[in-house]
Amino acid sequence: MSKDIFVVVEQRGGAVQKVSIELIGEASRLAADLGEEVTAVLLGHQIADRAQALIQYGASRVLVIDHPVLEHYTTEPYVKAVTHVIKTYDPNIMLFGATSIGRDMAPRVAGRVHTGLTADCTRLDVDVAKYQEYLRTSTSLSLQPERIDSLDTSDRYLKMTRPAFGGNVMATIVCRKYSPQMATVRPGVMEMPQRDPARTGEVVAVDAGLTMEDQNVTILDVAGNDKKVVDITEAKVLVSGGRGVGGPEGYEPLRALAAELGGEVSSSRIGVDSGWIEKNRQVGQTGKTVHPGLYIACGISGAIQHLAGMEDSEFIIAINRDETCPMMKIADLGIVGDLKVIIPKLTEAIKAYKAGQVI
Repeated sequence: MSKDIFVVVEQRGGAVQKVSIELIGEASRLAADLGEEVTAVLLGHQIADRAQALIQYGASRVLVIDHPVLEHYTTEPYVKAVTHVIKTYDPNIMLFGATSIGRDMAPRVAGRVHTGLTADCTRLDVDVAKYQEYLRTSTSLSLQPERIDSLDTSDRYLKMTRPAFGGNVMATIVCRKYSPQMATVRPGVMEMPQRDPARTGEVVAVDAGLTMEDQNVTILDVAGNDKKVVDITEAKVLVSGGRGVGGPEGYEPLRALAAELGGEVSSSRIGVDSGWIEKNRQVGQTGKTVHPGLYIACGISGAIQHLAGMEDSEFIIAINRDETCPMMKIADLGIVGDLKVIIPKLTEAIKAYKAGQVI
């Protein structure tokens, strides 16, 4: 009988990626509802010393597959190793990060074990009451109350929610007939768990039958990127621009404001598609999901695709000429007017306030 929630841990150069820790935290939440435990699957070479940290973040058990062929990610050996784990341990749920590695590996694993895969999930649930509350409160969804209340409370399948039809709707998918239930989950959408140094668990070395011949491509060189890449999912303050900024130069006042607030600049999809700003600063269903303490939406109307990426921000300020736009409806504070006038004045006001502080 299928049991427990398995998280495939992604590491690069021996460094465990943040999305894997987020997934262990989310798996712990789901496991509590199911009465199951969390197993982390750690693959790589000379990475066994990372296992204890995974236990401290919530895993009850860590399966370590350590082999030279796993030093750098290549498709075949990683897929073979994870397939071996599934066939040996028969997990109930299998979670991957929706990264370049996870998106390459997960569908191939699903194909080999003959199960379904829900990609790019932004929400996971097994508790019907929690799922009903999500449906009622999410600004990205609109369902009739009677349909929500009619959900089968005996249904304990994993409910995997993801954007569909180009992001115009949110679809919840259930895999009832096949096992394990598999999903890739977007980085940044789940909360980071607290680390408990006193937590203990089991570490198991697994022989997946790997050989160097499993590597059907040759890695000639691994080129590092010394350029610092901004991660907007880590920012406590985001000043975000949309169509209303008018062009690449329109982000300069936003950068000045963000600098005064100790934050970063982000964007809706139009800014990225128009070439006004870098892709790694996009917020939304096709960008990144963020949870800053303060989100300032400048000239962003609030399409459902964008709201899904930032609606959980602690405090939202909307600056827009259109007082009826969707962003104004979810904002904690709305300012109606021309952002090209308001942003510079706001920046100067913050500068003046900071200059008057006693530090």
